[in-house]
Amino acid sequence: MTTTDGEPTRRALHGPYPYADGLRRSPLTWLIVAGLVLMTAIAVGTGLAVERFRQDAIAEGSKGLESAVLLLQRHFDRQFEDFSVLQNSIIAELESHGIESPDAFRSEMATLAVHEVIRAQSSGWADVAGANVFDADGVLINSTQRWPVADVRIADRDYFKRLKNDPALAEEVEVVAGRFSPAKAIVFARRVSGPHGEFLGLVARAIPPELLESFFASAGLGAEAAVAMHHENGQLLARYPHAEALIGLNFRKGPSGQKSVFDEPYVTTRLTSPMDGKDRLVASRRLTTEPLVIVATRSLDATLATWRSQTKFFVAVAAVSILLIVITLYLIFRQMTRRLSVEKQRLDSAINNMTQGLLLFDANERLIVCNRGYIDMYGLSPDVVKPGCKFRDLLLHRQETGSFTGDIDAYCDAVIENTHRSHCSIVETSDGRLVEIRNVPVASGGWLATHEDVTERIKAEERIAHLAHYDALTDLPNRVLMRGHLQRRVAELADGKPFSIFYIDVDEFKTVNDTLGHEAGDELLRQVAARLRSCVGAHDLVARLGGDEFAIIKAGTRERDALTALADEIMLKLQAPVACKGQELPIDASIGIAIAPDHGASIEDLLKNADLAMYAAKSDGRRTYRFFTPELDARLRTRRQMELDLREALARGHFDIHYQPLVDLVTDTVTGCEALLRWRHPERGMISPAEFIPVAEETGLINEIGEWVLRRACAEAASWPAHVTLAVNVSPVQFKSKTLALRVATALESSGLAPNRLEIEVTEAVLIRDDDEALTILHQLRDLGVRIALDDFGTGYSSLSYLRRFPFDKIKIDRSFVKDISDADGSSTIVQAVVTMASACQMSTTAEGVETEAQREILRQLGCSQMQGFLFSPAVPAAKLQPLLEKTIVAA
Repeated sequence: MTTTDGEPTRRALHGPYPYADGLRRSPLTWLIVAGLVLMTAIAVGTGLAVERFRQDAIAEGSKGLESAVLLLQRHFDRQFEDFSVLQNSIIAELESHGIESPDAFRSEMATLAVHEVIRAQSSGWADVAGANVFDADGVLINSTQRWPVADVRIADRDYFKRLKNDPALAEEVEVVAGRFSPAKAIVFARRVSGPHGEFLGLVARAIPPELLESFFASAGLGAEAAVAMHHENGQLLARYPHAEALIGLNFRKGPSGQKSVFDEPYVTTRLTSPMDGKDRLVASRRLTTEPLVIVATRSLDATLATWRSQTKFFVAVAAVSILLIVITLYLIFRQMTRRLSVEKQRLDSAINNMTQGLLLFDANERLIVCNRGYIDMYGLSPDVVKPGCKFRDLLLHRQETGSFTGDIDAYCDAVIENTHRSHCSIVETSDGRLVEIRNVPVASGGWLATHEDVTERIKAEERIAHLAHYDALTDLPNRVLMRGHLQRRVAELADGKPFSIFYIDVDEFKTVNDTLGHEAGDELLRQVAARLRSCVGAHDLVARLGGDEFAIIKAGTRERDALTALADEIMLKLQAPVACKGQELPIDASIGIAIAPDHGASIEDLLKNADLAMYAAKSDGRRTYRFFTPELDARLRTRRQMELDLREALARGHFDIHYQPLVDLVTDTVTGCEALLRWRHPERGMISPAEFIPVAEETGLINEIGEWVLRRACAEAASWPAHVTLAVNVSPVQFKSKTLALRVATALESSGLAPNRLEIEVTEAVLIRDDDEALTILHQLRDLGVRIALDDFGTGYSSLSYLRRFPFDKIKIDRSFVKDISDADGSSTIVQAVVTMASACQMSTTAEGVETEAQREILRQLGCSQMQGFLFSPAVPAAKLQPLLEKTIVAA
């Protein structure tokens, strides 16, 4: 029997079975408690809602009163402003006479002429009361309403006395009783003063309270509402509903809240009314132009009338809801007693149909629940395994039936000791199955155990783990497993156990995939894996890193002779052809070897150095192997520094363009120039293009550099004579961007250079890498009007099919054919063939590297069109080019 400890389960089981006493409370108890809580919540919620609605009703009533007094304030501010205009205009007219004494005022103002003037002043107003002029003794001396005036005296009125005795007082408002009737009027009186403040008299107007009360009535504040106008000193001037007995009384007394109505600019409060003793909502606002206050009130009983009807409805709904809950609880209680037996049956059915075997033991180790899955899993008898069976007796029965092998006492003791915590174990049965056993303690004592057959799951997990660490195609360890192996090997270096890494790259694998398909490529990789396995021992590791790359970790040796012998054996076994799809496929490889600890003591350094050695083997012609040397690392660092310097040179403008003239062999005149990139390094001086162009191509910087060359050369060539053309070399890497034609068109547009003066030079490598795509871009360039030249013809994989598929404008003959053209056994025959072929295809030819008169003459005799080389001029900067463009005789 084998076991593995599992993690504790996330939660303990709280008795989902009705057989365990005390494992849970009665659901009926919880239901009743929930019902009581719900009814309490309804009652409390209803009470809170009713109180909230009450507060909302009071707030809404106060807001309505505030709005009403605000409207009344604005209305009466406008009315009294108009009202005072007439008084002020009359006073201004009176004071304009420059009267300095009361007698003069009386004599001059008590005339028909003055009557006509003040009457004219009031003719344009919607007048509600006439203006009356009184002298310093309170005698009426003029009026806007009639002439001659009646004998009226007001010297006994309080407002007259105050205006007469207080020079600082300009206006008084007061309610006065009529001389001959009980009717009251609101008098607005304004003082008339002489040039030196002398009291000359006053101008008064009277308004009946009923006029204001009629407008108050239109406010429509509802039942038990009142609107009043008070003097700021508390005197009641007008009130709706009208209360004659209260008019003229002063209400600026009592509690502070009542006084604040007259003291503050605006107030909203709740008071007991001094007029009718009712609890009222109060809102007041003081007029801005007169010492008057508008007060609106409404009784609290009237404000809450709607709320009371709503309260009755809510209370009724709450009562009905509570009654329905009581009825529902009763029905549920009755129904649940019927459903308990049904639920027990369903629970038994669910337990017996579980995929796991399930056991529930009490604190006395007696079986409470056992499902059918457990009995069937071990082939046990239901007559033995049933509620009441002891745990030890159950194991004895399993031992008798052959499903348990081991020490029963030890197993029982181990389980019982751990009943206080959750634990998991996996056991292997006598028939080879793997069973996961989980024990979970329960709150009342005892434990719950589940048994699950996990044989297939574990096998699937093992398959997944294998796939995570092994290559699916070759069944070799993958990169992840190899790194783990390397970590162990690196740790053993401290014990004096060396090892070596072989990096193996299958040569020309892409060609097999492209020509014969992926099925042939996969078979080739499987054969390579099998042959590599046959080359190593049991302690060595062969891994596939991806694609066509493999690795061997050779343990226990650092001797070069032994490693060389292994490399030779690998090369020999791989070179045997592979039979696939009726063809014999040859296999070759490039191998890089790094030795630990000689070439590094870390995984990263060893892998990097093995990779460098492998690329060194590729660079040396493939089909070979190389050991890592420090020079390889130095070469890598040099290349990286070269890349950084290239980026800096591009950013700082360290590049320059030199131009080598192309001379027509018939006229001996310059007909074109080839743009050649030059780089003057600030520390290393002039660097050869053969050194930095490959790095630029590998890093992709050639795209930016090439575009800069194209723009710069076109801009400079635009100033040359119109018959001189410009030739610019384009790298095969630039063709991969698929935007080469667009960049050429942009350079021509920005420089103004005619398209037929630009000649793009390409090598055969452009057509070899992606024939169809390259031809598409070449046709795009041709559509722009640009000429196309095939450079270095005959030095690479020259194919006449290129000349047939794309009609080049020119073929450039490489300097390697020109160098020995004058020798007896030289290359003049080859050059003659190229010139003849080009002429037949209507293409011109240019010979490169012409350095002697003899070479020039032979080329001219063979019919070559142009030449370039040191015989005429090396490549020169743009500043030195102009004299060469005017030169017509080739130098000897």
